[in-house]
Amino acid sequence: MASPPVDDPREPSVSPVDTLRGTSPRLVVRPARQADADAIRTIYNHEVLSTTATFDLVPRTLEDQQQWLAARSGAFTAIVAVDLAASPPSDGTDGEVVGFAALSPYRERAAYRTSVEDSVYVRRDRGGQGIGTLLLQELLDIAEGSGFHSVFARIEATGEASRALHARCGFRLVGIERETGRKFNRWLDVALMQCLLHERHQR
Repeated sequence: MASPPVDDPREPSVSPVDTLRGTSPRLVVRPARQADADAIRTIYNHEVLSTTATFDLVPRTLEDQQQWLAARSGAFTAIVAVDLAASPPSDGTDGEVVGFAALSPYRERAAYRTSVEDSVYVRRDRGGQGIGTLLLQELLDIAEGSGFHSVFARIEATGEASRALHARCGFRLVGIERETGRKFNRWLDVALMQCLLHERHQR
């Protein structure tokens, strides 16, 4: 399952991503490392326990998260957004992880190999700051650079902020899967959104 409501849907259509990417001394995106496992797990487990952004029902252990990271290499990468100002320079760290994103295979059969699925999660206290946009645009660049043709997002259908984020980044709604999952004693629909990567440059 992908993409919780990571940004305020009222966020302006002109994103701060151009300011943030590569130029801001505060917020950077980089490949995820094993040392990020606990921070990623904390962000993700909040969504597992409190929201329908993921259909997982059981929180991840640290070992689970480490294994997940170990499997994210090459084209199926994981990235993190790091706030460099969140930790004092003297503490020996390179900042605080405030969000993460990843690419995963869309389907197992061979003909689907040109498509991938994205997931984007931002720490709840950092929503509405453009972090989700920064992560998703970087992830789409990685997907395109890896030779993929299409990126899908499967979003719990009431997740308006996540759907708005994906629409801003070039995704279109291509279908609704009705009553696909059940969580918190209710049936959940899934919005399927798709970005054809070559169309990103035509918008």
